[in-house]
Amino acid sequence: MAQDPLALDRQVCFALAVASRSVIALYRPVLEPLGLTHPQYLVMLALWERSPRTVADLGEALLLEPATLSPLLKRLEAAGLVSRDRSPSDERALAITLTERGQALRAQAEKVPAQIVARLGIPIAELESVRDSLTGLIEAARP
Repeated sequence: MAQDPLALDRQVCFALAVASRSVIALYRPVLEPLGLTHPQYLVMLALWERSPRTVADLGEALLLEPATLSPLLKRLEAAGLVSRDRSPSDERALAITLTERGQALRAQAEKVPAQIVARLGIPIAELESVRDSLTGLIEAARP
């Protein structure tokens, strides 16, 4: 018997949407003591890799439009984690720099990945394989 190509459980988009919501929900209680939402955590991860960064560079790294990124950055600035200033090399660009408080938060954030792995209960090698597959899927879906 042929399988229905429109069956919900056969849809990649459905599996991705549910997996995304489920995993992000695991992050909420872990990130709460850091005072971060999941999108803010992603911004901070990019800034812990390199700071300062322009808004355009952050958007490229996070695959986010400036209109989506701007409110996140304003909230992080209000929390005292980043500063937003004109780039010294290009006055048209906005440079996002970690504050001392933002830099110090990294020490707490280093505990997040292990907590998420423990909550998922999936071996790290399997999670890395899933991440690599998703990265390939992201690349394939990019215009």
